[in-house]
Amino acid sequence: MKTVQSFNLVDALAIKDKALFVAIGMFDGLHLGHRAVIKAALEAATRAGGAVIVLTFRPHPSRLFRAETPTLLMQTDSVQAALLADLGVDAVVVHPFASEFAKINAEDFLPWLKAKWPKLAGVFVGETWRFGAKRRGDIHLLTASAKHLNLEVLGIPSVIQDGLPVNSTRIRALISAGEIAAANALLGYAYFSVGKVELGKQLGRTLGFPTLNTFYAPELKPRYGVYAVRISGKGLSLQGVANYGLRPTVEQVTDPKLESHSLEKGPCPFDYGDEITVQWVDFIRPEMKFSSLDELKLQITKDVDSAKRVFGIV
Repeated sequence: MKTVQSFNLVDALAIKDKALFVAIGMFDGLHLGHRAVIKAALEAATRAGGAVIVLTFRPHPSRLFRAETPTLLMQTDSVQAALLADLGVDAVVVHPFASEFAKINAEDFLPWLKAKWPKLAGVFVGETWRFGAKRRGDIHLLTASAKHLNLEVLGIPSVIQDGLPVNSTRIRALISAGEIAAANALLGYAYFSVGKVELGKQLGRTLGFPTLNTFYAPELKPRYGVYAVRISGKGLSLQGVANYGLRPTVEQVTDPKLESHSLEKGPCPFDYGDEITVQWVDFIRPEMKFSSLDELKLQITKDVDSAKRVFGIV
C-alpha cells in the first residue's frame, strides 16, 4: 500500500511554505462523494501551487454524543490513509474529536482553523456537512465565515447513483447485508482488506482447499459468509474465494477470520508473514454450520464453482 504523511494540527505547519487547501470530513470509505470533495481540493491546489491536507477526526463524533449506539467505521485508519495516498493528497491530519473540540461554536471554527494554519487558503466539504457545537454550522455559515478570512470555500454537491445520494450510511448498510457488489459501485473501487498471512489449523489443506488466513476486524464487520475475491501481493493478483466469519463447523471463535483460497492452478505464491490485499468482489452465500466435514467439503466445492462463475472461469 502507498502511504501518506500523517500530522497533527501543529505539525502540519511543516508544509507552511505552501498555501493549504483542506478537505474536511470523516471520509469513511473514501467513496465517490468523498472523492469529488478531495478532487476539488486537489484541483485548487494545483492551480495555486499549494498543498492538500485532509482533516479528519477520530473517534467518530457518535462515540461522544451517543456512545450506546455509535456509528461503526467501515475501514481501518491504515486503509483510509492508503486510499488517500492513492488520491495524491500531501498530508492527513487526524484530530481528536473530544468534548472540548465539540464545544467550538460554528462561527468560531474557521477562525480557529486559520489561527492554526495561517497559510490556509481553501476549505472543501460536502454540501451537507455539519459542524460546530450542536451541529449548527452548515455550508452557508461556513461560506459567510470565510469572507472575513479571505478563504475560498466550496461545498461539493452529493454524487447521485440510482436516484439516491452516495453516502457512508448507505454503503455501511450494503456491507452489513453482504451486498458487496452494490457497495463497490458506490465506493468506486472494490472493498478490500489488508493483512499478513497467519498460520491456521490447516483444515482447508486437509480438505483439498488450502487457505491464506488473515486477521480482519474493522468496527463495521461485513456480513459473515463466502465471497468471490481477488488476492494480491508481491506484484501478483489471483482470483479466489474466501470465507469470512466464525467457522461454526470446525470451531466457535469470537473474532472473525478471513480465509482466502486461490482459484489458480499450481502452488500458491504467498507464504506465512506475507502481506496480502483481498478485494471483496461478490457475495456468494451466508456462513453456515454443517453437520460434518464431508458436507463442508461438498459445499466448498460448490463455492469454488460459484466464484469461478463470477470471474467467468470455465
